[in-house]
Amino acid sequence: MKHVKIVGVPEHFNLPWHLAIEENAFKDRGIELEWMDVPEGTGKMAQLLKNGETDLAIILTEGIIRSIAKGNPTKIVQEYVSSPLLWGIHVDASSERNAIEELATDPIAISRMGSGSHLMAYVHAQDQGWDTQKLQFEIINNLEGAVENLTQGSGAYFMWEHFTTKPLVDQGVFKRLGDCPTPWPCFVVAATNTFLESNPGALNHIMEVINLYTTEFKRIPSIDRTLANRYEQKLEDIQDWLSKTRWGQSQLRPETLTTVQQRLLDLGLVEEIKPEELFLHL
Repeated sequence: MKHVKIVGVPEHFNLPWHLAIEENAFKDRGIELEWMDVPEGTGKMAQLLKNGETDLAIILTEGIIRSIAKGNPTKIVQEYVSSPLLWGIHVDASSERNAIEELATDPIAISRMGSGSHLMAYVHAQDQGWDTQKLQFEIINNLEGAVENLTQGSGAYFMWEHFTTKPLVDQGVFKRLGDCPTPWPCFVVAATNTFLESNPGALNHIMEVINLYTTEFKRIPSIDRTLANRYEQKLEDIQDWLSKTRWGQSQLRPETLTTVQQRLLDLGLVEEIKPEELFLHL
């Protein structure tokens, strides 16, 4: 049995992996797939890949592209979620701010540098026409840290996946001022170069299994109720999320890679555009 480590966020996007593990779909191929939740998100997962502490990660596209550009010995294996991620823009529920325009000079709560909440704050600020050189960040580690930061009067705003934070909006912890979708497919599967070089057969088996599960995922009977129960979401919110979400089964397109690199370059988050073979497992 080949032992393989994989990490991802503890969110509804990753249920196909958990179902496949629970149903022994990987074990049937001779693979013991060990999943670890990483609530801190992409910045933490990129570090785990770089340190060789995981073999695979389900990670945000812009985050891993920037990390690889900065020397992470990792490659993108394929898209995982092909639709955009909808980033909700939140403030404390008691805040007097009611419009995104009011946030231009406010600090931003982020999980860590290099995370999606960090990089998308730049993308959003640029879209708003704000001065991205003046953005100020407060590192809050994870969603629990964001709740603590915002409710204790930091005056920061916080960007996180719309449906994951929806219960906190409904409970009156956060107030959502709007949304910012990613201009590209949101999640990819990434693997360390070491794993890719030494385990091509295992990788092929893993991807065959997960691509079968994601292809059939929406057709699973009562999958909306399963998701709502497991992730403590309202059924109508899960149904809305499912209608917006598309899983991918093929490699990230080179033109998409170029788009992401160009945006990161424009924002001063990378130094140059690098060749696709550095990023993509071809």
